[in-house]
Amino acid sequence: MKLSFFGILTLLIILSGCSGSQKIATLAPEPDSTGTITPFEYPHSYISIPVSIQLKDLEKVTNTSLQGLIYEDDDFEDDNIRLKVWKQAPIEITYDNGKLKTVFPLKAHIQYRLGTTAMGVALYNIRDFDLNGTVTLVSNVGLSNWNLKTQTALKSLVWKEHPTMTLFGQKVPVTSVVSPAIALFKSVIEDNIDSAIATSLDFKPSVLDALEQISTPFQMSDTYESWLRVVPAELYTTDAKLTKSNISFQMGLKCVLETVVGYEPKRKFDRNKIILKPVKEMPERVTATIVAVSTYEDASRIMTKNFNGYTFSSGSKKVTVSNVKIWQKSNKMIIALDLQGSIAGTIYLSGYPQYNEVTQEVFFDQLDYVLDTKNVLTKSANWMASNYILKQLQEQCRYSIAPNLEEGKENIKKYITNYSPTEGVYINGKLGELAFKKVQLTPQAMLAFITVDGMLEVKVNGL
Repeated sequence: MKLSFFGILTLLIILSGCSGSQKIATLAPEPDSTGTITPFEYPHSYISIPVSIQLKDLEKVTNTSLQGLIYEDDDFEDDNIRLKVWKQAPIEITYDNGKLKTVFPLKAHIQYRLGTTAMGVALYNIRDFDLNGTVTLVSNVGLSNWNLKTQTALKSLVWKEHPTMTLFGQKVPVTSVVSPAIALFKSVIEDNIDSAIATSLDFKPSVLDALEQISTPFQMSDTYESWLRVVPAELYTTDAKLTKSNISFQMGLKCVLETVVGYEPKRKFDRNKIILKPVKEMPERVTATIVAVSTYEDASRIMTKNFNGYTFSSGSKKVTVSNVKIWQKSNKMIIALDLQGSIAGTIYLSGYPQYNEVTQEVFFDQLDYVLDTKNVLTKSANWMASNYILKQLQEQCRYSIAPNLEEGKENIKKYITNYSPTEGVYINGKLGELAFKKVQLTPQAMLAFITVDGMLEVKVNGL
């Protein structure tokens, strides 16, 4: 995103023409402080992210998780029973009156051990039962600690083939005997369904991977070397809601959005410190505050690169800008222009960056040469120090940021139009208006505050 400071400084350089062949020596206003950027309390942005999981996807991951033999108990010692349960055919999951309905075709093989131990001698008789039918289960749905949780209960069992017992090598129907024994493996089926869904839909790794990708700074403007950095702080979620086709819930990200100018900034994200907090509801609209951070060192370097060698003239007098350096002093921006040509030396200007919301322009209020520069120019190049030139600078040193806001909006759209930060996760959204709010100067950087609203939707596919 292009920052308006550069356009302002461009106009300053273009308009501050001078003439003469004098060498001037001016005193530089000392910056308030030097060093790294001082700590700053950035405003937090809250982004609401609706998440939808299709029931067909839930069905798919459940079938993938449950294959073939799903349970085996081969120990007689605890309850005199051995049990094996197999999935016979694909499981079907649908909506049923506010709950999930799971139809589970299965077969089971049960061995009963009858008898006792007398005088140290085991006297046992083992009976084998085969079950082949379709179990119907219903589940309540909720969210708990990064997992989709279900509470499943067996609703009915319909026999495809009547239960049989192997007797003398022949299968003999024993439906009336086996029906009460269904309770023995009822909990097995219920627990396996709940476990398969919870294991398959532990969305914490996917969400953290997505946040890690989103937190990686990406370049918004190559010309002005501006980067957007997202710094996640907390993640919120509402409880899950079940509809006829999907399970939905709202996630909300508390974060800081920064636009950093200069070299690529480091990622600020620690996945071990992200906490998922349950909440009752969240707004659907995205409201974000982007903090555009431009260090004076980076801004000076970029300005010098962009405008080094630019020549302006007045009559026969010509001056070339060879270097630009800016810093902050007493809440003003100091602009140092190194000049060569009719005037050789450095001149210094100062002013307060201001923003006009009506015209969407940034301008310098009370723009003037610093005192020493004004005194020197009065003696050596009075035409530059005149009120006419200063008034002209004051009047024309305006820069509409409407095109910049629109360009920034177009750049952001790339990341909300079917953007996939990680496999299976797709981000789409609508962006409202970008609004430039204010400029704040710190000892080491210029901070510009931009607000934006809109909507985001995250779709999870291929679970």
